[in-house]
Amino acid sequence: MWTPSSRSPPPASNPDGPLHITAGATYWFQWDYGDGPLVCGEKSVLFCGWLAWCRFRLVFPLRDKRLGTVIAALDRSFRRLGGAPTYALTDNEKTVTERHIAALPVRNPKIVSAAVYYGVTIATCVPFDPESKGGSEATVKIAKADLVPSDANLRDEYDSWEALEAACEAFMDKVNNRAHSVTRRRPVDMLAEEQARLHRIPDEPYTIAFGESRSVSWSSTIQFRGARYSVPHTLCDERVWVRLSGDELVIVHVGDDGPTEVARHRIVQAGDASIVDGHYPPRKDPTDRQPKATNPHEEAFLAIGVGAKTWLVEAAAVGARQIETTMAQAVELCAATDRKRVDEALGLAATAGRFSIDDLKSILTTTRSEPRRANPAHSLQNGTRGWSQLGQPQPDNRNNNGNGNGNGGRS
Repeated sequence: MWTPSSRSPPPASNPDGPLHITAGATYWFQWDYGDGPLVCGEKSVLFCGWLAWCRFRLVFPLRDKRLGTVIAALDRSFRRLGGAPTYALTDNEKTVTERHIAALPVRNPKIVSAAVYYGVTIATCVPFDPESKGGSEATVKIAKADLVPSDANLRDEYDSWEALEAACEAFMDKVNNRAHSVTRRRPVDMLAEEQARLHRIPDEPYTIAFGESRSVSWSSTIQFRGARYSVPHTLCDERVWVRLSGDELVIVHVGDDGPTEVARHRIVQAGDASIVDGHYPPRKDPTDRQPKATNPHEEAFLAIGVGAKTWLVEAAAVGARQIETTMAQAVELCAATDRKRVDEALGLAATAGRFSIDDLKSILTTTRSEPRRANPAHSLQNGTRGWSQLGQPQPDNRNNNGNGNGNGGRS
């Protein structure tokens, strides 16, 4: 029977042998990492998981491979799989193995504590033995080929983490819903069978590695050491977890699908704030407010045209008197004269800053229904007769003495 210390992988990883679920079967999960694409100029990491028996693959984008991030990815994996297997196999990263003594791996006590919480035994590959984790490495290979920009897949860099998350979801949907080359079955169908053998995980994630809890205020910010940091506005009144990672503050939210990193900020001094505009919905310019009808009378006035809307905006801005009365009388004028003329008069009145009904009537009286046009037969422009002599020889008007001053050469 296979044990975590064996050099060879468990029987379930044998691609040539038959796959049968038995009462004493050992179920295991592999994970590894791959270099992800650039997101807004920042490097990313691809967490690539593989449930061995059913060949179900998971790919999640990460910002780093620190302990809290890894535990969050494991929690997310187990919840996506619908339970946890017996073993979780990975490489000898520092987050898992601190060192080796007499060829034995010394585990990181923090990852062991998390493994006990989920009921999983952490196993690591034998150094320089890639055969023992071939499944997860294959997941890394095909995930990078599909997700990381290259000349082959013609994919551009990602402009947001949401875009990379969506690409990972699309990738998992594709590979898990097509028949595997070995089993000839879809991994998603085989996962439904294997879920009966996976054990249930706690409802709440292992949050000790996530740091300290904070409540998100109405302004979509949290307080940490006297400074304010923004989070997505959808998390108002929610609880998040914060921890330091070098010179950055990592903020994690625990949702229905497990913990997810929602924000990352550079540490700022107490009293300062680090605000990301993308955490808030698009804001409208408060000075660019357009009128919106709230009753039939306002609707009838605004229906006159653009000039009516401009008039109302300007009249409201200067606090004009009897706005409602003038609006009603302007609507009545539309019944007596052309609506376009009334709309034009309202626009002129708004430009001139004249907002009474008398001003409006005066503009209607003095403006013509048709603009006056000049007769094309008459023009004030100078004629072109003077140009007719251009290029022609001119008569010599100088005196015979040749000096042109008519006084015989005396000045």
